[in-house]
Amino acid sequence: MLPRWQGGLAAAAVTALAVALIVLELVDRSMRRFWATHALTSDTVAGLLAVALTVLVVDQLVNRRQVGQQSRAIAAHAAIMLSQARRSVRAALSVRDDPAQRQAANDELRTYLLVLLIGAPVLISTPVARRFLERAQALAGEIAGRLAPGEQGPLRRVSSGNLEDAVDQLRAAAGPLLATLTPGERSAVADDSA
Repeated sequence: MLPRWQGGLAAAAVTALAVALIVLELVDRSMRRFWATHALTSDTVAGLLAVALTVLVVDQLVNRRQVGQQSRAIAAHAAIMLSQARRSVRAALSVRDDPAQRQAANDELRTYLLVLLIGAPVLISTPVARRFLERAQALAGEIAGRLAPGEQGPLRRVSSGNLEDAVDQLRAAAGPLLATLTPGERSAVADDSA
């Protein structure tokens, strides 16, 4: 399958060649006589042009459909990731008030990291999705840094400001990706603060 711009360029070139041959046949008497006396050649050229144009147009249609489906898959991954990020941040913030919640927060972070790992191959395909992935990774690092024990062993105090800012940045980066989902699809995977 050709990239979108190459397929479009090839389809335009084949169309231009077909139009040029038609115009030459209408304008040039010797060209018309050539095509009339060489039936096999004219049929072969016409058939090849028709097949090439059909294949290129179908390729473009399939390419557009795949891009649409891929953008929906990217949006679904982003929505799931955003929801898990919010849960991880809530769990990390709960450790501030109750240090006994550390294991639960680590479990939420681990789940978030798994979601990141699974979604990374899909999210790396476009620049907008890549920016979202970078923000998601930065948030994971921020949460992990907050949950890591300090030098003397006690848990560092978790600041809600930095984590909430990181989630807001992640939500902002997810906006363009989530636009391809219907409201029902968004609500099916959205976190409670979306």
